[in-house]
Amino acid sequence: MATLTVWKFDSADGAERALELLERLQKEELVHINDAAYVSWPEGKKKPKTEQLNSLKSAGALGGSFWGLLFGLIFFVPLLGMAVGAAMGALSGSMADVGIDDDFIRQVRENVTPGTSALFVMTSGAVVDKVVDEFRQTGATLLSTNLSNEQEAQLREAFADAD
Repeated sequence: MATLTVWKFDSADGAERALELLERLQKEELVHINDAAYVSWPEGKKKPKTEQLNSLKSAGALGGSFWGLLFGLIFFVPLLGMAVGAAMGALSGSMADVGIDDDFIRQVRENVTPGTSALFVMTSGAVVDKVVDEFRQTGATLLSTNLSNEQEAQLREAFADAD
């Protein structure tokens, strides 16, 4: 089963560096990255920069249209006109079917601000203890996951131990 997680970083380049770390861990066969994208929002910029991991052709990859729609809903809706906003509202309803609801969008929007970044990553087959040990060093904060409540609590606890 694939796990979708969203991690926030307190620097504009933190998500990109964390993705590089995950790619290294994938080469060591400690995790499989099905798909990933990140948002980087440097200080002084009006809007964030988004990047998708383009090298994936896996069946589990979500695709550019998914990431584009998701990032549009999270970061650009307030900049759009009412008619487009209504259309995006209808699309956001369909996103709820895959676990991306208004609360998720609000949470990411509130947490990813100028000077921060976020990594959206779908993984599978992780050797959890080794990946957590390495990933903990990034200083990431878990914003969202599709893990069960128990699994999410364990993951949050593992990262809280680093503080």
